[in-house]
Amino acid sequence: MSKFFKYFEYAYIVFALIFIGTAIYEYNISPNRSYMLFAMGIVAILMFFFKRRFRRRFEERNK
Repeated sequence: MSKFFKYFEYAYIVFALIFIGTAIYEYNISPNRSYMLFAMGIVAILMFFFKRRFRRRFEERNK
């Protein structure tokens, strides 16, 4: 089960890259939408680190 959560963490990084890439692409078209996409990318990166820290704590506690 731990491997599933480890791979799921990296999905947040993939989503962050997609959001940030789309934000850069759409910056000239719609700046307000691109700011929202940048924010979603930052939230996805923060979720990656949060989930990683939580999983490691959980693994250490179960040893």
